[in-house]
Amino acid sequence: MTVGKRGLIGLLVSVARNRNLIKTLAKRDVVGRYKGSAGGVLWSFLTPLMMLAVYTFVFSVVFKARWSGGTGSKTEFALILFSGLMIFNVFSECISRAPSLILSNVSYVKKVVFPLEILPVVSLLSALFHFVIAMVVWVMFYTVFFGIPTAKLIVVPVVILPLLLVTLGLSYFLASMGVYLRDVAQVVGVFITMLMFLSPIFYPVSALPQAFQFFMNINPITFAVEETRGLLVHNASVHWFAWFLHLLAGVGVLMLGKAWFDKTKGGFADVL
Repeated sequence: MTVGKRGLIGLLVSVARNRNLIKTLAKRDVVGRYKGSAGGVLWSFLTPLMMLAVYTFVFSVVFKARWSGGTGSKTEFALILFSGLMIFNVFSECISRAPSLILSNVSYVKKVVFPLEILPVVSLLSALFHFVIAMVVWVMFYTVFFGIPTAKLIVVPVVILPLLLVTLGLSYFLASMGVYLRDVAQVVGVFITMLMFLSPIFYPVSALPQAFQFFMNINPITFAVEETRGLLVHNASVHWFAWFLHLLAGVGVLMLGKAWFDKTKGGFADVL
């Protein structure tokens, strides 16, 4: 049996109360991922760099794709592509790990005083660490080829906040479902692959026929990707009213996900 506060307020209280534990677990998660490898944490820098090179080669050289409204430069295409991938990778990393969060921490379920609700938070912080590394890579490349980015760079964390709330809410739901339905992990893997191509990562929303743009905008990743790309590459302003609506939706998803987690976690020990 586990104990913990219920609801969104309870989550905030638990995070504040267990902040040192969360920090320790997040650090261990990041370091443990590269434990035993010669490159160590350096792989968190090299991996996005290599993926950027591969995607750029495939789409701009093999398929000769060009970004609508861009200059046609392969470097520009790479930076635009990477700005979208950074956002998507935060979501995909958390969601892909969520179904196994409880299953891979069975020992914590048996501990009465361990706050299980912090596990999705730890996973999100780990993903955000890799996001920060990817941002550093992006800024370095942009500075080399186009000069110093604008000060709007600092608004990016605010822009992606609604997506982070959605990601955390879905993580709670999937972490619980993964305990009772082991096939969830397989379904999520397929879903993430599909979502990568159904999100405006490799193309802007404006490139789609009008009839499909509505469905694309329902995708919670779309707003974060488009707005971040606008800030970083096009020096555009944030659509704050739309951001506020997405924030409300994000809070709603988080509340529902946490409520489901609270309602079902009592049976974790029995199933495991």
